[in-house]
Amino acid sequence: MVNSQVATRKKVNVKRMTIISLLSAISIMLSMIPQVGYIQIGPIAITTMCIPVIIGGIMEGPIAGASIGFIFGITSMFRALMGLAGPTGFVFMNPLVSVLPRVLIGVVAYYSFKMSMKLIKNTYVAGCISGALASIINTVGVLSMIYVLYAAEYAVALEKSPGAAKALLIGVATTNGIAEALGGALVVSAVVAVLKKSKK
Repeated sequence: MVNSQVATRKKVNVKRMTIISLLSAISIMLSMIPQVGYIQIGPIAITTMCIPVIIGGIMEGPIAGASIGFIFGITSMFRALMGLAGPTGFVFMNPLVSVLPRVLIGVVAYYSFKMSMKLIKNTYVAGCISGALASIINTVGVLSMIYVLYAAEYAVALEKSPGAAKALLIGVATTNGIAEALGGALVVSAVVAVLKKSKK
């Protein structure tokens, strides 16, 4: 009985590590393909990198989600260090901007999905809610850290007055944020519905 439980636990851990590795590899691959992981539109980048993080968080729990989010954050910081993130890329050299909010994506994805399933009991709808909320957490987290740490420098990098930082960041939140939340909701809900069904 004990040996059976140990074997089952090992099997689950191997499976979890495999999924984390696979989704992390997808995140790295997305970050390396131009206009796929990060869709650069002028000084602004819309990202699809949240999607593997959210899926990992929902399917394998908050630690898995946080681990994949960490990979997302590291690719974002590396991209900034390589000068590939546009005129405002310098802000992503700071891990408080590039890494911390991304670690939270998977955690929020897991708990929001779990809570939604308790209330709604529909995988597709719960996936929509979780995908949207986790994407919004990324947008709000990143932009909040930029505002707190680099507001004036961010505005100047966009050739605006330092006092325009708040309006600029709100503009990014309403454009990028809505696009990423919708994309996250639609893609995550469809993928999670299929994966949850195949798990049964």
